[in-house]
Amino acid sequence: MIGTLVNAGAIITGTVIGLAVKRRIPSKAGAVAVKGIGLFTLFIGLKMAVETRSPLIVAASIVLGVLIGEVLAIEKRLENLSRRLENRFDGAGGGITKTFVAASLIFCVGPMAIMGSIEDGLGRVPEILYTKSVMDGIGSVLFASTLGVGVIFAAVPVLVYQGSITLAAQAVSGYLSPPVIAELTATGGLVIMAIGLNLIGAAKIRTANFIPSLPVAVAIALTFQK
Repeated sequence: MIGTLVNAGAIITGTVIGLAVKRRIPSKAGAVAVKGIGLFTLFIGLKMAVETRSPLIVAASIVLGVLIGEVLAIEKRLENLSRRLENRFDGAGGGITKTFVAASLIFCVGPMAIMGSIEDGLGRVPEILYTKSVMDGIGSVLFASTLGVGVIFAAVPVLVYQGSITLAAQAVSGYLSPPVIAELTATGGLVIMAIGLNLIGAAKIRTANFIPSLPVAVAIALTFQK
């Protein structure tokens, strides 16, 4: 769970820094940092994608997965959930609570949290979560400098959510052969690349709708593994 621990630590550290500097961070600096992280995210995704031993499995997984995601409208449902929670806690009055809910959703929802936790649970170097930690750390600085201390409490759901996925991945890792892990990693890599494209502003992809591609990749790889 080292990746998740680093991620939670980055949120706490970023919040402390954000509270210290308050509103002194130029908006342009944050925008440039996000684009830099986007380029690195593209690199990590490409590095993962080339691990495939069967590009057809990856292609089928992406196509089938995004079709499922679009039918289920995963991204739209997550956006609606976010708005409902924010409206609920906004009406209840409590800025810290509202900030905590908003930050938790931002840090927990998305393919990087899922794929990174799986990577960590499979015993690989958690590069995705390290990258996410940098992103969340910078985000925490920006959020805390404007929204306050409530951001720091988002480290708890990150720890619980990502930690649970990591432990689940550890539990099933013995049943996944190297070829299956390779296709899961490669499929996840393409999803991570989509996130990178969004971050640098080159595209606007509904990445949450790609989440079903991960279990689809495992299912297809298990079916056709030799």
